[in-house]
Amino acid sequence: MAVAYISIGSNVDAKTNIRAALAALEARYGKLNLSTIYQNSAVGFDGDDFLNLVVAVDTEQSIPEFVESLHGIEAIQGRIRNTAKFSSRTLDMDLLLYDSEVFHSASISIPRDEITRYAFVLQPLFELIPDYTHPSLNKTIAELWAAFDKTDINMQVVKSL
Repeated sequence: MAVAYISIGSNVDAKTNIRAALAALEARYGKLNLSTIYQNSAVGFDGDDFLNLVVAVDTEQSIPEFVESLHGIEAIQGRIRNTAKFSSRTLDMDLLLYDSEVFHSASISIPRDEITRYAFVLQPLFELIPDYTHPSLNKTIAELWAAFDKTDINMQVVKSL
């Protein structure tokens, strides 16, 4: 059994799509451990604000199988994968961490580099696993969050979906 940490985001009918993603994850993997949900501006393009959170689940699937499951949930919610990298999304689910594994293939990189690039990924991850040591950087999530440049962070807590 492995613990998988997933970043979930949406800026198209976000509450509905995130609720559906959480229901699908719970039906497939059981108990979910959720971070706070944050609202933040779109990054890299002009668009509606995103809602983002990080979710932890237990899985027996391999990394490629797990990522394929996430893509299936995204597709059910209308995600079209061949659009611009920075664009509106019905649902965006990225596997951030998988236990302490380091895994790279043509389409998957674990741990994901977004962990250290975006507050909307790192802060919720910090809430869930502050003492976890990043397998490539050999720093805890708390250390990464403490060193993160918080100057331009504009995130608000979302009270409920």
